[in-house]
Amino acid sequence: MKLRNRRVAIALTMMAAIVTGCNLDDKFDGPETPVDPGALELNPAEMELVDHSNDFAFNLFKQIIDSRSADESKKNKSLIVSPISITYALGMLNNGATGETQKQINKVLGFGDAGADGINNFCRKMLNRAPQLDSLTKVMIANNIYMNKRYVLNSEFTKIANTYYNAYPETRDFHDGKTLDVINKWASDHTEEMIKKILDDSSFDPDAVSYLLNAIYFKGEWTTKFDKDRTMDETFYHAGDTKELINRPMMHLGEELEYDEIDGYQVVRLPYGNKTFQMTILLPIVGENNVNALPAVPSAKTWSKICRNKWHSYTVQLALPRIDTSTDIELREIMAALGMPDAFNPDKADFSNFCDKETYIGMMKQVAAINLDEEGTEASAVTVIGMINTAYTPAPDIKHFYANHPFIYIISEKSSNAIFFIGQYTGY
Repeated sequence: MKLRNRRVAIALTMMAAIVTGCNLDDKFDGPETPVDPGALELNPAEMELVDHSNDFAFNLFKQIIDSRSADESKKNKSLIVSPISITYALGMLNNGATGETQKQINKVLGFGDAGADGINNFCRKMLNRAPQLDSLTKVMIANNIYMNKRYVLNSEFTKIANTYYNAYPETRDFHDGKTLDVINKWASDHTEEMIKKILDDSSFDPDAVSYLLNAIYFKGEWTTKFDKDRTMDETFYHAGDTKELINRPMMHLGEELEYDEIDGYQVVRLPYGNKTFQMTILLPIVGENNVNALPAVPSAKTWSKICRNKWHSYTVQLALPRIDTSTDIELREIMAALGMPDAFNPDKADFSNFCDKETYIGMMKQVAAINLDEEGTEASAVTVIGMINTAYTPAPDIKHFYANHPFIYIISEKSSNAIFFIGQYTGY
């Protein structure tokens, strides 16, 4: 049996952005728990926005991987990130930006000429539709703004935050000794306690102008669950130069699944619930000499090819490790490198539509987590943006898919193919 037919790699989890062809004031009047997979109607303009948003997802993931490559303590570690959570947090803030700062944010997020209005509509449609597509899959999206009582939000910005993001800014005394705990409790409450802390004493600044937050939570049951009795410790060829072997709990499933080999990856799709949401696993096809190699980040073009592939079902003998990964990522340098440096520069940032003082992004980070087992997948992310006053300085019919080496995983909504989470599993 060839190595390519025995080994699996996962590292990219996308959980689908959901965009539908409806007007801003339309309400979802279909069944709350459809029996069949949700069919989201996308007009060409909306489909193009999803494609561009997916471009951002892959650019972000590659930039994060590249930024960790020089750090020995991080480069071989598993990773999970939510691009769509960043889109929400930045999209909300973008309504306070203008000039070159707003242009850069629009371009990085992939909305270009669609601008802030395009991001707002995109985010509101997902906010309204995602939780209603599958009774066996729980999706929660929440946004919030905590404002320092020393500053006043622009009234038009507040109106947009209310209308498009269901965010209702809360003004607080940041020096009260309680605000840090309030922010962390909000993060915990909106991720079912998966993420209990988004800020700590070193990252919370009581002199900050505001903190903008987005939380994404996903919990889906596999359409066909793994048999726990078949799970056993097996060798996993972890990332890195060392040939030391490690064992990880490997789950096993023999099932009719969509399978193909595309651009150097074995690709299999595992559906959740009524099959509206799915996990796509990309396992690099490797030889004996590079079984420990980190998986190459697929391009947006490869993802487009995967999404538009004419899939065929095969009986797949699947082996997949349980995954329990969390990641805390500082995003300022990463987002600046992607093409929006002005937002982080106190001399160039233009957020004149945000509040009554000149501000810039002084901190930006995301904490994300995923738990994957025989029953299904639970994933969450919280993105926080801290605004600072610029005046203040701080083959055969039976296929074998054996995921026993580093791989990428993606969670997405089937009809739109938009990305919520991207992850990399390395064995560590």
